Amino acid sequence: MGRRLLACEIMKINAPRGFQDILPAQVWKWQMIEAIARDTAELYHFQEIRTPVVEYSELFHRGVGESSDIVTKETFTFNDRGGESLTLRPEGTAGVVRAAIENNLIAQEGVRAKLFYIAPNFRYERPQKGRLRQHHQFGAEAFGIAEPEQDVECIQLQMDFYRKCGLNELELNINSLGDGPSKQGYRDALVAFLSPKKGQLGEDSQRRLESNPLRILDSKDPRDQEAVAGAPPASGYLSDQSQRHFQRVCQLLDESGIVYRLNPNLVRGFDYYTETLWEVTAGGLGAQNAIGGGGRYDNLVQLLGGRAVPGVGFGSGLERLLIALEAQQVELKKVSQPLVYLISQNDAARQANLGLIRQLRQAGIACEMDPSGRSMKAQLKQADREQATVCLIRGQAELESDSAQLKNLSTGQQQNVSISQLVSALINILKPCK
Repeated sequence: MGRRLLACEIMKINAPRGFQDILPAQVWKWQMIEAIARDTAELYHFQEIRTPVVEYSELFHRGVGESSDIVTKETFTFNDRGGESLTLRPEGTAGVVRAAIENNLIAQEGVRAKLFYIAPNFRYERPQKGRLRQHHQFGAEAFGIAEPEQDVECIQLQMDFYRKCGLNELELNINSLGDGPSKQGYRDALVAFLSPKKGQLGEDSQRRLESNPLRILDSKDPRDQEAVAGAPPASGYLSDQSQRHFQRVCQLLDESGIVYRLNPNLVRGFDYYTETLWEVTAGGLGAQNAIGGGGRYDNLVQLLGGRAVPGVGFGSGLERLLIALEAQQVELKKVSQPLVYLISQNDAARQANLGLIRQLRQAGIACEMDPSGRSMKAQLKQADREQATVCLIRGQAELESDSAQLKNLSTGQQQNVSISQLVSALINILKPCK
């Protein structure tokens, strides 16, 4: 017989590289910014949508673009047991568009749909601070309005979200690629400008020159940045209609008091963008300081099988937002239920407290107790570790008088309260703590 494997020799299993656990000590921060996101979106009359975490791969190949870095390098793609190619969601917009088409949310002429989501996305890229293979995003998408006012409403929503989170040192960068013909004209001009410099470009950008040249403008490779210096701006290729659209966007931002910077080299990583583009950066993140961005995609709904419906939206990474808040020393306000810890001095009291804790929870009071019969000293230590607000102590005397000792752990005050008055007494003690 082989040697028995001891428990201590069993290899532990860690989370996959690029994926992380969000532990209870940090979850409350996520809950706070998610609540702010929902509240802000609802103020703008956006409604929440939840789409599957996995979609048919064709959705992203057709929507995001066959030649995009996301599709060629970064998707988690696999065949299911039926042979269908599936992909874990790398971004939120394509799935929302698919859902809107499939469920007839934008099928009728003149119908608007304003949707938001808070969801994980998955990209196979080199993990780094704030960029994990599973990251979370707050995004919003608005369908049915082609006018610049809808672009600006989405920008306002995004900036309001950051402001309500307490984030400072924000910079909004905007640009326009124009409509389809404008974008194609600019693409051709950029290829003509960069083709003589192809040998100066990095390996990725040499490939992009044929498939996705606009992405070269966004490259962080010093070779690419030197090569694109002096490249023609997209603004020189905008149609008259696209020029009017972008001028109106700038005018509305000025009128709303939102400061922005015109950035002629700003592009986005998805092929579907047209017209207005934007990106928001925040201080405290170093060189990789983008926390979110968006733009208009008037052709995407039709590209994915729907009728011609204009769309615009944004996505904001929550991990990077939390890192920026920490770097800027912005403290989120923790809101949690104050805890009552039930202390049992003997077995009879423990049995009685098992019934009492259920009554208190039904009354909306957060409670905890130790059901294992440890000493009173050990229970008090546990109450302290759990950061309880009140200890409710019961022993033989309290059982006989049908009462409990309430000790306010923040003030040290203690009082004896009858069980019939217990709920109201606890509510009075806990109310200032909420």
